[in-house]
Amino acid sequence: MARPILLAVDDDTSVLEAVVGDLRRKYAQEYRIVRAASGQAALDTCTQLKDRGDAVALFLSDQRMPGMTGVDFLSRAITLYPDAKRVLLTAYADTEAAIRAINTAKIHYYLNKPWDPPEEKLYPVLDDLLVSWHQGYKPPYEGLQVVGTRWGSQDHAVRDFLSRNHVSYRWLNPEAGNEAADALKARGLDDSKLPVVIFSDGTAAVQPTQMELAEKVGLKTQADNEFYDVVVVGAGPAGLAAGVYGASEGLRTLVVEPDAVGGQAGSSSRIENYLGFPQGISGDELAKRGFIQAQRLGAEFVTQRVMSIELDKQYRIVKLEDGREVSCSVVLVATGVSWCKLDVPGSDALVGAGVYYGAAQSEAAACKDEEVFVVGGANSAGQAAMNFAKYARKVTMLVRGKGLESSMSKYLIDQIAAMPNIVVETGTEITRFCGMEHLEGIELKTPRGTEYRSATSVFIFIGAAPKTHWLPEQVCRDERGFVLAGPDLKRVGIERMAGNGGAADRDPYLLETSVPGIFVAGDVRHGSVKRAASAVGEGSIAIQFVHQYLAGF
Repeated sequence: MARPILLAVDDDTSVLEAVVGDLRRKYAQEYRIVRAASGQAALDTCTQLKDRGDAVALFLSDQRMPGMTGVDFLSRAITLYPDAKRVLLTAYADTEAAIRAINTAKIHYYLNKPWDPPEEKLYPVLDDLLVSWHQGYKPPYEGLQVVGTRWGSQDHAVRDFLSRNHVSYRWLNPEAGNEAADALKARGLDDSKLPVVIFSDGTAAVQPTQMELAEKVGLKTQADNEFYDVVVVGAGPAGLAAGVYGASEGLRTLVVEPDAVGGQAGSSSRIENYLGFPQGISGDELAKRGFIQAQRLGAEFVTQRVMSIELDKQYRIVKLEDGREVSCSVVLVATGVSWCKLDVPGSDALVGAGVYYGAAQSEAAACKDEEVFVVGGANSAGQAAMNFAKYARKVTMLVRGKGLESSMSKYLIDQIAAMPNIVVETGTEITRFCGMEHLEGIELKTPRGTEYRSATSVFIFIGAAPKTHWLPEQVCRDERGFVLAGPDLKRVGIERMAGNGGAADRDPYLLETSVPGIFVAGDVRHGSVKRAASAVGEGSIAIQFVHQYLAGF
């Protein structure tokens, strides 16, 4: 950010040089020192500075100047920089005029010439004025900005992607004032197509795709090499653990993640039963630490979506969303699960416009002083309720079952019970979402009958749907799409693994799928325990089996 400006004005060259010299000795580290040889030149300079968006902290002007006096200049400068501090330099004969100017020109101080020594007669005065200016100064935001409405699904997706990837941004809502319109107009745009992302270099992207956004904010989207020992698909707890152990044990490891590291666990506001963190840790922080650790050990990460895997003898060809391919000896599937959608009227049309699947951290602050509804009774729902309770006036948990005891950890049940603005309604489910452009209400089936509630934000944490539609058909899955591995393959009658049109002569390793060289870990595996610690464990031990597989080449 550019330094604020101190502007010195005097028509006497020798006096101006002395003023500028004293200012530079004291303030050059924090401020830019600018000079002008007349009042009119100073006004022209102020206009140019204003057009560039520069801040002026203080004017220091001589009184006796031909054409325009110091008082006249300071009076006219107020319209350009009303908050800048104004100091008048006067001779003793002009003292009375300077005192009158305190009211007429609203100057903040006057100094008699000469001001030697400046350590006693100049700097203490300017120091006080500059401290006062800084207290009221709000520097212009120069980072990334998102112009979008609260209720747009694309707008929500952009904000959520940036938040989960730790990209700082400022949200400008066109419905909340003129600032968004001004930002668009300055770039020749309007609000007909939102969201618009304005980057720190001044460029803008209209309705950017996730890949376009990732590239622009500096996320890595292309792999460095064409071949790896192991490609890990997914950067949740299982994928991060595999990245740490794979890289630390000398495997050329690539981790591919389309959204953000951490998976579902990364959106948890606080995990309090993870070993080694007695005060608890947010899922976001846990994921960030795992990411840094894996990178330090040599794992490579790219923001991409895997579209398919092709089998080519002993190699696995991973096809990415941008059309590129990477080859590897082993693929570890750690894609986790997504939340199941509510199959009720109105749900699809309002996703991102008041209906959200998952914690949606980017929406938490927007729910300040509102009533928020959380659907679900497992740990993830409880953690989200606790997080939203910091902002919302009231959080209502809608639980279809009889209680929380069978699905939620005891520590979390106790915390929810102690939170005065969280209400748990059991035996209750949503039967309809109501609203046109955004959510306006919900219909509920309750033990008392059908009820209607006004609602603007509903966060859903129910069920778990595996993300496995992109896998080769040779990879066996159960009826819900979870990947079968190890002993589970035999249990369902698959005794030999199908390779690239052939078969294997050995039993599959513990976390190996029906295709040799394709392993699975974490929530996407059939029969997995849906806990972050369990996923970390599977991701780490999968690497041991990867070594055994590679040793058999």
